[in-house]
Amino acid sequence: MTSSKRHGGLIGWITSTSLVGQIVVGLIAGVVIAVVAPEFASTLSFLGDIFINALKAVAPILVFVLVMAAIANHRQGSKSHMGRVFVLYVIGTFLAAILAVTASFLFPITIQLQPTASEVNPPGSVLEVLFTVVLNIIDNPVHALLNANYMGVLAWGIGLGIALRHARDNTKHLVADFSLAVTSLVQLVIRFAPLGIMGIVTGVVATTGFSALMDYARLLMLLVGCMLVVALVLNPIIVWTQIRRNPYPLVWTCLKESGVTAFFTRSSAANIPVNMALAKKLNVNEDMYSVSIPLGATINMAGAAVTITVLTLAAVNTLGINVDIGSAILLSIMASVAACGASGVAGGSLLLIPLAASLFGLPNDIAMQVVGVGFVIGVVQDSVETALNSSTDVLFTAAASMHQEN
Repeated sequence: MTSSKRHGGLIGWITSTSLVGQIVVGLIAGVVIAVVAPEFASTLSFLGDIFINALKAVAPILVFVLVMAAIANHRQGSKSHMGRVFVLYVIGTFLAAILAVTASFLFPITIQLQPTASEVNPPGSVLEVLFTVVLNIIDNPVHALLNANYMGVLAWGIGLGIALRHARDNTKHLVADFSLAVTSLVQLVIRFAPLGIMGIVTGVVATTGFSALMDYARLLMLLVGCMLVVALVLNPIIVWTQIRRNPYPLVWTCLKESGVTAFFTRSSAANIPVNMALAKKLNVNEDMYSVSIPLGATINMAGAAVTITVLTLAAVNTLGINVDIGSAILLSIMASVAACGASGVAGGSLLLIPLAASLFGLPNDIAMQVVGVGFVIGVVQDSVETALNSSTDVLFTAAASMHQEN
């Protein structure tokens, strides 16, 4: 009976505690074990290896299916209702990526990465990057999935998505259901993040000491700093171009009434009803916000673009790879495209980092270590990212509506 109660208590705690809370416990447990019982570090680090390998398994198929389903099920003519909002979404996401690249150049960050048997093949110039991209795009789709060639995966996802737009509705529904199934598998893998992070942190701290935690703290400060600049500087400038008056009252309203709830729910999709209510309160045309808010929860991902860019460049800096202006611009474009395909699960943007990392010849083993680092700092990063993404949905919708009124 006592044993049964203990098991019930543990299961009850797991089901009632948020993933963020469990990750915090795993993070603390990893540090404590590395300090108190370092002899167990090698054993527990195996949990981190399992978690990283599980992410490596699901990430390519996730990118392929999400992109294909999103394009195949895109409704014809939906842009016509809110073309200006769509443009603001795209511009905002791209400029956020540019800002992240600039910040990474000004404040270069390195992170602790484990040695890998895979060879790093950094490109010599932007032309070599473009040549590699073209070759990867025309890769065999099965080979692309098996070898985590994200360029090929993305290209085939886009191509099949476009072709399936003319398919029967039943086929489109099947593709959408398959997308939901893959997302469910990703959610299952992410549920084991606390154990994986405990293993990662235990191994890293036992090997390198607390210097790795300082790297995590600096990386987190750079990420959050970029997102705050986007929210408080870049977004107000974009809004001003639309309404031609002080944008901050609208910015603060959106951050307070949308950003705060999104910070705690950590889901743009879950925050859609909040944004709908706020848009109605701001007297936005219902025909506009009924389309733009759900669409924004899918493609308006400035925070995700920042995350993908900063973490990719942190890995690049760690490996001593030189990044020229052309490659930086390509990275900004790729991060913007990848961000628009980020899944709706917690940490979804992290699983698209390998797509951007492939621009610089980073093998999948290293890219997935970077994803693991992202989950370690995701306790704060993902909440801030979601708050930025979701509040910007209603901000840009309201700005476009006010522009029409003017």
